[in-house]
Amino acid sequence: MSTAPAKAPQTKPAGPASTEGLFSSPEKRTVVLSLLLVVFTLGIYNQAAHFGFVNFDDDRYITDNQHVRAGLTWNTVKWALVSTDEANWHPLTWMSHALDCSLFRLNPAGHHYTSVLLHGINVVLVFLLLWRGTRRAGPSFLVAAVFALHPINAESVAWVSERKNVLSTTFFLLTLGAYGAYALKPNWKRYLAVVALFACGLAAKPMLVTLPFVLLLLDFWPLFRINGWSSTSAVLDGRQVSLRRLVLEKLPLFALALASAAITMHAQRTAGAIGILPYPLDVRLKNAIVSYAIYVWKAIWPADLAPLYPYLGHDLALWKLIAAALFLIATTLLVLKMRQSRSYLLVGWLWFLGTLVPVIGLVQVGNQSMADRYAYIPLLGIFVMVMFGAADLADSYELRPALKLMASLALLAALSFTSYRQIGYWRSSLDLWTHALAVTQNNFVAEDSLGGALVDLGRTDEAYPHFVRAADIQPADPVAHCNVGAYLHQHGHPREAVAEYQLAVQLTVDARLRATTYANMGAAYRELGNLQQSQASFEQALRLNPNQFNAWLGMGLLAEQEGRLNDAAQDFSRSLQLRPTAEGFFRIGQVLALTGHPSDALQAFQNALQLDPNMAEARQAAAALSH
Repeated sequence: MSTAPAKAPQTKPAGPASTEGLFSSPEKRTVVLSLLLVVFTLGIYNQAAHFGFVNFDDDRYITDNQHVRAGLTWNTVKWALVSTDEANWHPLTWMSHALDCSLFRLNPAGHHYTSVLLHGINVVLVFLLLWRGTRRAGPSFLVAAVFALHPINAESVAWVSERKNVLSTTFFLLTLGAYGAYALKPNWKRYLAVVALFACGLAAKPMLVTLPFVLLLLDFWPLFRINGWSSTSAVLDGRQVSLRRLVLEKLPLFALALASAAITMHAQRTAGAIGILPYPLDVRLKNAIVSYAIYVWKAIWPADLAPLYPYLGHDLALWKLIAAALFLIATTLLVLKMRQSRSYLLVGWLWFLGTLVPVIGLVQVGNQSMADRYAYIPLLGIFVMVMFGAADLADSYELRPALKLMASLALLAALSFTSYRQIGYWRSSLDLWTHALAVTQNNFVAEDSLGGALVDLGRTDEAYPHFVRAADIQPADPVAHCNVGAYLHQHGHPREAVAEYQLAVQLTVDARLRATTYANMGAAYRELGNLQQSQASFEQALRLNPNQFNAWLGMGLLAEQEGRLNDAAQDFSRSLQLRPTAEGFFRIGQVLALTGHPSDALQAFQNALQLDPNMAEARQAAAALSH
């Protein structure tokens, strides 16, 4: 095969110039390869149908989110359009989760399969876009197959809360397809389709703000729209234009990206997500340089993947920084040198560098140094570089087709094995965080989360050391102090628990965490007999988060203790609306029995026993009413 930039054949039936869209009249081979990619994707991710939700934002996005749990109603749509919950404006993501709740309620299998199907769609779109743009089926298929099977993408697909990633990528790829159709035959209707799809992508995840720059890269390769930048103009039959015009053409898209970035910055500042760890700019720059290199390494050798990588900050080794910087500079110089003979190398490299900019950590959001989910779109650039480069290299050495096929199958088999194992870590919170602690160091978030998973399993004594280690690693970690307080509280030390809760609320600006901590503090004060502080704590929790079910439960207990039974019934009922719990049903059953509603009380006790068959108090109360 020629080493010149790939270009479309000149025959009209096959060339992109004669095609009205990127997806019209697919050849039989394209259909077969697309189906094969779907089989690969569903086969490797089918196990996710047996996974549950995890304690890593799944509660905030789905299980404890009353708007989402209500399903896709008009009220949910209105809330989604204005909500900046979870430090982002992504209404289409909220609607996607709400639609899942309408279809599957809280059965995690359905939620997982939606994400898997979206990933499968993305895989096929990657193949079709590359094939229609380059007419090189082999490397296009391999790029899509690696994208389908690479272990680093397990986080984006197997983690339900990361729906925004796979959903936004669908719109991202559809936008590229619409832009390809527009480039072949420019008109305002086709351009409007590009704008609309881009807006939908931003409404799913604002990381897509770099898409206008990606379109400029596609103008260079494989569309070759930039006048004077390539000797290959056959793709668009000579319809090349100036770079200035191409930039002006994208001004509406840049405006959309700027608006999305402004909304996102506002949402993240409001939620306190920016600057959780006060690292200066020079430290963030060092982390960004090293992270770029690590992403490339994990693309090549996807080992020790974790849901969160601790921020190294000042602990970054100087040799790592120097090595990473030299690698980035050398690669950039190399692809610039080969921009004519191997145009895809420059495009793939700049795609990788550019699409990572919003999440590389120059503006620090959260307490991670990097994240696998951030690489979902960016690593497509690396995959293009490697697969198209390998194809050209194989052709230059005139390797036999059988040898190329064997090498491809070996690669896909290795990725499948590694990915299947990586996906399996998302089976449960316990599996996920046990693995995370095994492959990372000083990971206080993993310690907190593993402790929380053990608490959910009733193994509180095993959880406590993890909370203590989290606080030792990061003394300013509010989650650890809240959890230590909860353990002390459950083990009969409410006074010591209050001290931990007070420290936790001082250390966080996260409204939901503060609300949870105040609700716990209210319960501890009630046990200490300080009813005034108890009520004040519950009220503060509800000011921060009106959906804090434990605070409503606590308010009900205070009202019951003071003889305000009607108020107690209302508070217990509100708690049950937010989250049905055995204790909530038992408490409202007691009030109903005292207010002369024995049949309703019996039903409440029976509901409590359905949720917790070992609840002796509910069983005794139900037996007493039955007689």
